[in-house]
Amino acid sequence: MSDAAGLVQFMNAVGEIARGASAPSVLPVWQRELLNARDPPRVTCTHHEYDEVADTKGTIIPLDDMVHRSFFFGPAEVSALRKSIPLDISRKCTTFEVLTACLWRCRTIALQPEPNEEVRVICVVNARSKFDPPLPQGYYGNAFALPAALTTAGELCKRPLGYALELVTKAKGDVTEDYMKSVADLMVIKGRPHFTVVRTCVVSDVTQIGFNEVDFGWGRPEYGGPAKGGVGAIPGVVSFYIPVTNKNGEKGRVVPICLPGFAMDRFVRELEKLLSNNHHSIIDRSTSVRSAL
Repeated sequence: MSDAAGLVQFMNAVGEIARGASAPSVLPVWQRELLNARDPPRVTCTHHEYDEVADTKGTIIPLDDMVHRSFFFGPAEVSALRKSIPLDISRKCTTFEVLTACLWRCRTIALQPEPNEEVRVICVVNARSKFDPPLPQGYYGNAFALPAALTTAGELCKRPLGYALELVTKAKGDVTEDYMKSVADLMVIKGRPHFTVVRTCVVSDVTQIGFNEVDFGWGRPEYGGPAKGGVGAIPGVVSFYIPVTNKNGEKGRVVPICLPGFAMDRFVRELEKLLSNNHHSIIDRSTSVRSAL
């Protein structure tokens, strides 16, 4: 088992050997015991990502008439989003946090849950550097956390983007070495639960992972990432931020999104409102995909 960083490490190793190397430049490290649970296990942090949420109202995304669209965010789009955030907050946050707050809020407005229902966004965080000492170079096992920001749909939709941004930033900042040990202990105590998907979206930033730099001897790829949004057991939950260069030569991130058709239209309208100061179109392409379920 490996995470995205481990997968890229493996792909780079294959590429190096394909190009004539006798061994990978980064040797694989097993050492899974580094992330073993403590003895005795004890949950010392709050983990809303593993809350047991009953879907009593059928609020998991309906899987019929799912629509895929990809949205490009270059410097102009990110700048436009930052204009709707108080300057003191904008200066301290990353592009990932801005995009995540934006997409979480727009997606929630689009899906229209009840105002009093809890909604979550889960951020995939590479935790290799959170340990002291850091995990060894070459460690290719799962070493990510899934911290969740949590609020009610009503609060998220009626309050400004800065509110969502502060929630995302805090959740991401909660990941520490103790947090990772607490997750390992929770896995033992609760029997490896799945993260909750009820009224949840999951985002993962792979812009710095290196999928777009893997070379099997034919040169670097034009694109390195999932072919569409909403991948996983339940379509529409997970999206990735993927590095791309658009047709105008502009570098940025593309975010594939998967939503029911009725919700996608609202999502686009909400996103365009936030980007109203930007003259660029954010929609790169769109396709409608009928679910087989």
